[in-house]
Order: sequence, then structure tokens, then C-alpha cells
Amino acid sequence: MAWIRTVRGDVDPRDLGITYMHEHLYFLPPEPFATQDPDLRLDDPGAAIREVTWFKKAGGSAIVEMTTPDLGRDPLVLRRISETTGVHIIATTGYNKAKFSAPWVADKSPETLAEGMIRDLIRGIDNTDVRAGVIKASSSLNEITSTEAVVFTAAALAHRATGAPISTHTEAGTMALEQIQHLTAEGVPPHRILIGHLDRKLESDYLLAIARTGVYLGFDQIGKEKYASDNLRIDMIKLLIANGHADQIMLSADLARKSYWPSFGFGKGPGLTFILWRFVSRLIEEGIDKTIVQRFLVENPARFLAWVEK
Repeated sequence: MAWIRTVRGDVDPRDLGITYMHEHLYFLPPEPFATQDPDLRLDDPGAAIREVTWFKKAGGSAIVEMTTPDLGRDPLVLRRISETTGVHIIATTGYNKAKFSAPWVADKSPETLAEGMIRDLIRGIDNTDVRAGVIKASSSLNEITSTEAVVFTAAALAHRATGAPISTHTEAGTMALEQIQHLTAEGVPPHRILIGHLDRKLESDYLLAIARTGVYLGFDQIGKEKYASDNLRIDMIKLLIANGHADQIMLSADLARKSYWPSFGFGKGPGLTFILWRFVSRLIEEGIDKTIVQRFLVENPARFLAWVEK
């Protein structure tokens, strides 16, 4: 028996549908971050409902919402968005990079942090009955700080207790191999790990080395041309396919700013429809078979997100 844990309850993996693997729909960063960067704030449930409704009209069915408590996660708002739109939302436990999480995790043991993660996964988040379906661990640019290392260990403990998958944040794609080494040394199988933001470091040897470990590969900055062109993303995806890694690739856009959402104002973008209305057609035009694209968006997410009886 296998299931995927969403904010409205567990669903059969076969019913998940087209899934974005790393997004944010609602969060309220604490100070000083809210003042320092007011664009880095998704604080309007109505805008989220509009944006997710457009995603559904484009063919989308599920979203993994990667907001952690240190950035102002709100499980009840996520359930409201899901109930209103009919889109499955998978909530997250764990922590962001040290810039945000250090005050939350300092002086705590991996065991203590794991207890909180397990509670989010099994009982509910923040004294609600909304349960998380994935564990997050994060690293900083070119390093895993001491507090981040504790979170990675805690994430592994929570995985071993529950079977929940682990999805990571890499800063600009760095430290992926180190993340994998840390988690696998703690007993997490590679196929239960998704390494995030790898399309921030589009180097062929690096991506192939990561792929050979057997983890899932997050191409989740799609449409963000300020980091890299989508042409280069497609070239790297084609390289990975040619080397036998199509079953490890998953897609998203990580649109965690108001300026990325059309629902926050006319002329803003790219929005949650961009991948389905624009990027998918480009993949097909570049010669990637529709059945392989289906794997990226449907089959790979369902397999990764599924919990199984322990």
C-alpha cells in the first residue's frame, strides 16, 4: 500500500496528476526579512487561490509547497487554497537555510528537531490536523553550516521513522554531493532524496555526477532567465536523458516572490502556468518525447512522494 500525504488527507499516487515539486503559495517572513525584501512575501490567500486556479486550468493537479516554519508557514491557509481550487497541496516540515533557520534550530539536538518533524508528518503542523508530506533540509552557498548539518541529520531521523521523502534546498545549486553524502550516511536511500535548484548550476559533469548517485534532480527555477536561460536548462535535461536519467528529473519554478505572480498585478510573471503553457511545448519542440515529459511531471513525482507501509 502506498499513499501521498496532502493537506486534505492522503491520496493514491495514481491520482496525483501533474505536479510541481518546489513552490511557495503563502508565507509571511519574520523581521528583519519582511522589511529588507518586501517582494519575498506571498501574503494574500486570494492571490494564491487565483494563481493556483490558473495552474489547474493549465492542466496542473498538485503542488509541493516548500515553506518551512522559519519563513512563516501557515497550514490552514494551505488547506483553504487546496479546498477552494481542488488542487492537491503537499506541505513541508523541516527548515530553510541558516540565514532564516539558525535562531530556530540553534542549541537543539537532531533528535529534538526530528521529533518536531515527525509530529508535523504524523499528527499535524502547529497544533492543527494538517499534516506535512515531505521533509526539507537546506544548505548555504558553498557550505553546510553547523546548524544546517544538524537539520540534515534530523531530516534523516524523521525519514527513517516515517518513510517520508526528503526534498532539499541548495543555494545556487552548490553542495549537492555533500548533501547526498550526509543523508545517505545517515541511512536515507538515494531514491528518497530530491536535490533542489540544480538548474542554478548547469554544469554537465556536476549534474551527471549527482545523477549517478540515484537521487532525484530538481530543475525548479524554470523561467528565471536571470539565473540561466531555459535553452541551457533544456540542453542539460537532454544530456541527462541521453545518459539514462529521465526517471530522476522533476520540474518546478520556485516562484516565491510577488513579482513572479500575475495574480499580484498586471504584467508580472512568469506565474504558475508558465511551465505547462510555455516550457513543456519547448521541451517537445526540442525533440523530447511527450511520454518522457509525462515522467517529469506525473510519474516521477508520484513515485518520489509516495509513502509506503513500514
